[in-house]
Amino acid sequence: MAKKIKQIAIYGKGGIGKSTTTSNLSAALAEMGLKVMQFGCDPKSDSTNTLRSGKFIPTVLDTLREQSAVKARDVIYEGFNGIYCVEAGGPAPGVGCAGRGIITAVELFKQQRVFQELDLDVVIFDVLGDVVCGGFAVPIREGIAEHVFTVSSSDFMSIYASNNLFKGIIKYSNSGGALLGGVIANSMGPPYSREIIDDFVTKTGTGVMEYIPRSISVTQSELQGKTTIEALPRSAQAEVYRSLAKKIAAHETSKAPAPLEVSALREWAGLWADRLLALEQGKVSEGAAI
Repeated sequence: MAKKIKQIAIYGKGGIGKSTTTSNLSAALAEMGLKVMQFGCDPKSDSTNTLRSGKFIPTVLDTLREQSAVKARDVIYEGFNGIYCVEAGGPAPGVGCAGRGIITAVELFKQQRVFQELDLDVVIFDVLGDVVCGGFAVPIREGIAEHVFTVSSSDFMSIYASNNLFKGIIKYSNSGGALLGGVIANSMGPPYSREIIDDFVTKTGTGVMEYIPRSISVTQSELQGKTTIEALPRSAQAEVYRSLAKKIAAHETSKAPAPLEVSALREWAGLWADRLLALEQGKVSEGAAI
């Protein structure tokens, strides 16, 4: 009987720390002795940089543009602690669908049964989560990923993107699509940031996998082109990523979330704005960010 490969997708609004979180998760899982592949699905093709000392790798789409036929092994590169690194890539700027690279890369790997051939334990798809449509929905829509996690801060637009992801999961769940494993709360600062996330997951019937604090150690590590796990392995931040890795490795059951309608989400955000204004005792000026 073939070994079951844990295939997960991590979504998140651009700039929220999704790739940072994913790369540290991959590094922590590899530390645990698991065979890991990180599959970058962002057209910027920078998902795996910190697993390879800041170096970019040729993408699947770029390689296909140069060659008529490509073996999947030709677009897999080794990173920190033996992690297999892949970047799907995107079209030339201003031309074509940004999600095309995901569709093409996934089909190539499925046809050549690469995950089974490499005897992987975990495959992590790092997916841009601002828009869950077209190629970006492939890991959810086609059941390639079994579990979906979203990285979110307490910022409204990040939560808005997560809520949209929940809607995408619901849309495809009836046809065998992936379900939600939980929310990874990133860049947690003041106590209210955690309270906002906790309230959001309660309202949407989901849960938090891990709270990741904002830390200068992450910036310091990335300036070296490395994950925190590699650059600062004894830091408190590295331990948080290890905790997340253990939880995801043990995670077995995902479920359908209960996304909020836009009007309900805006009302919820407004109530939090009023609450924070009261908390600051009038010190928050009009238009200040949460």
